[in-house]
Amino acid sequence: MSKVALVTGGQKGIGLGIAEALAGAGYFVALASRSKPDAAEVGEALERLGGNAVYFSHDLQDVEGHAGLLDRVEERFGPVTTLVSNAGVPAKVRGDMLDLQLDSFDFVLGVNLRGAFFLAQEAARRMLKLRQDTYRSITFVTSVSATMVSIERAEYCISKAGAAMMAELFAVRLAPHGIGVFEIRPGIIETGMTAGVKDKYTARIEGGLVPAARWGQPADIGSIILPIAEGHMAFATGSSIAVDGGLSIPRL
Repeated sequence: MSKVALVTGGQKGIGLGIAEALAGAGYFVALASRSKPDAAEVGEALERLGGNAVYFSHDLQDVEGHAGLLDRVEERFGPVTTLVSNAGVPAKVRGDMLDLQLDSFDFVLGVNLRGAFFLAQEAARRMLKLRQDTYRSITFVTSVSATMVSIERAEYCISKAGAAMMAELFAVRLAPHGIGVFEIRPGIIETGMTAGVKDKYTARIEGGLVPAARWGQPADIGSIILPIAEGHMAFATGSSIAVDGGLSIPRL
């Protein structure tokens, strides 16, 4: 059976770093996000990934469309053996959590939590039908914000904390069937999403915020995905892996 990976939000940033690692290891890679198929970032991503990658336009908020997305991937490559639930959105506006608006809360949780849960649910149902000798995995890309408080983006932190529990729930449910489920918590990663706060965080990194003394890169996340997808960490199912240069280690 072919190794087929679906990476949500795989057309840029962390998702692209993950997709590159999988494509380089011989996976057929399906990218999915709400970007238009003719968007420049999509074309650039496919060029970098080569002929074994295809892009599918899909909004995670469209829960009813999740089955159709997986159908399209299966028609092109075969059943998904690796799901990387990476797509996510930030707070619409950073600010005092006492001023947080309902539309931003619903939007962030609608993508990062509700949409991610029901896509993983549909993928898991299909993985259960595959042969047991085929290693299957689901990885949720959350954030150090799952446990580290940022009061100016409360909805984002809440969504990632919920996603951390989501990973544990799926891990327990699927472990008897040999399906590994993991959570990766990136720290401060240099992507388009963090471009607006680059100067702020560069100064803080130089001031000692990150013990590794550098920005994280999408490739740092990609390097963690491969041993997960290949089954080298199978008995560690349910694990949460911080990829943050030591940022989240408590210090005095």
